[in-house]
Amino acid sequence: MQQNNPIAVEFRHVTFSRNHRPLVSNLNFAIHQGEALVLLGRSGSGKTTTMKLINRLLTPTQGEVLFDGIPTTQWHEIQLRRKIGYVIQETGLFPHFTVERNVGLVPALEGWQPKQIKARVYELLQLVGLDPQQFAGRYPHELSGGQKQRVGVARALAADPPVLLMDEPFGALDPITRLELQQEFQRLQRELGKTVVFVTHDIQEAFVLASRIGLMYEGELVVLGTKDEFMRASEGGASLTPHPESLAFLECLRSLDNI
Repeated sequence: MQQNNPIAVEFRHVTFSRNHRPLVSNLNFAIHQGEALVLLGRSGSGKTTTMKLINRLLTPTQGEVLFDGIPTTQWHEIQLRRKIGYVIQETGLFPHFTVERNVGLVPALEGWQPKQIKARVYELLQLVGLDPQQFAGRYPHELSGGQKQRVGVARALAADPPVLLMDEPFGALDPITRLELQQEFQRLQRELGKTVVFVTHDIQEAFVLASRIGLMYEGELVVLGTKDEFMRASEGGASLTPHPESLAFLECLRSLDNI
């Protein structure tokens, strides 16, 4: 079980405030190597803030986040971020770089040899379902939304980071492309065994992709568990009083299932 694997990231009594207002409060949880933890919640619930505390785009106001057993504040920021792939909804591709140069950016910064970079880029484009002969020389404006997201995932994986952060990466895509990429993500997760933290507001997506779901509400982590544990907690199982937010998301899932 992944919960028995070593801890990749740990939150210890973490609060992050802005203008004296906490955006997340007293977070205490661990993310284990090889698991896909989905942070689920409405807009403004603290999901993305929590994710940005992992790669030190934000620094805790109180408490500490540990990466590989070391507080993020003790890491050199660039060294930390090169161990963490990051995929966002808008992909963040450089428009004036080809696909090959976008994907090979971090290995180039790490000082890899050009032949080594090219081989890695071609390997990753194949892995995410893009023919490198067809796509390596293209520019982002020549790609569809789904193709851009695939390139974004390839770029995040380029230097083989142990942890991958994904912030609503499929949210802006049409439903068919979104489903295709969710299935592709599942395949990649199985093949590569990466530790993944995935942010979404879509409970269907959470149930498809997660090994565990962390439900956030008003800056707090109110439910954390497997899909079965989430269902039981939402139904008041194991003598638990269900949180109203988990009930709301579960009702949403059931209504979608009944369409």
